Amino acid sequence: MQKQKKTVNQKMLKQDENILVVKRAYLFGKSSWFGMQKPKDDSFVQTILSRKEFLPRSLMEHDQTYKQIIPYLIFNYQDTYFLMQRRSKSSEQRLRSKYSLGIGGHIRQEDIKNADVASWARREFHEEVDYKGDLSIEFLGVLNDDSNDVGKVHIGFVYLLKGDNPDICVKQELQSGTLMTLQECANYYDAMENWTQIAFDFLQKT
Repeated sequence: MQKQKKTVNQKMLKQDENILVVKRAYLFGKSSWFGMQKPKDDSFVQTILSRKEFLPRSLMEHDQTYKQIIPYLIFNYQDTYFLMQRRSKSSEQRLRSKYSLGIGGHIRQEDIKNADVASWARREFHEEVDYKGDLSIEFLGVLNDDSNDVGKVHIGFVYLLKGDNPDICVKQELQSGTLMTLQECANYYDAMENWTQIAFDFLQKT
């Protein structure tokens, strides 16, 4: 009973942590775009740095005037990508049992005080999967999708994490994970979460 109470309290604390957000109007103006694109300069990043706020996650999940900034991490080894499936009882109800190429996470104020986003990305990656090899990180682009309730309050910064070996497996939040070529991943396209479909389409074109 005590263990269950502790787990519930930890979940409540996580939901109420202050996370990095930016008002939608600062990011898009009057109208937003759909899909994934690589910015031509650093103006988008500078807008986030100059307009950033850290507000309670429990409020931001339902406030569409803000966008939560989410690094979205895709693992690549040679010509394969790590395709994962979320658990049927995942903490994010709207994404349960969906397939995903990306590991995403909110950024808290303490996450970026003494580290850059690349360092944060490595830490977030190792929290979600078990991988012992070396990684190089490449920024792919910014991802936005306002077609559903999840996407309306999030915006993704997509990074490609290139590994030097294929020894990778999922941890607790994820049900399974397998290295596949893009052609093999296509068989799961209809069951992918929206962000993964957008990232997949982008990867096929590059």
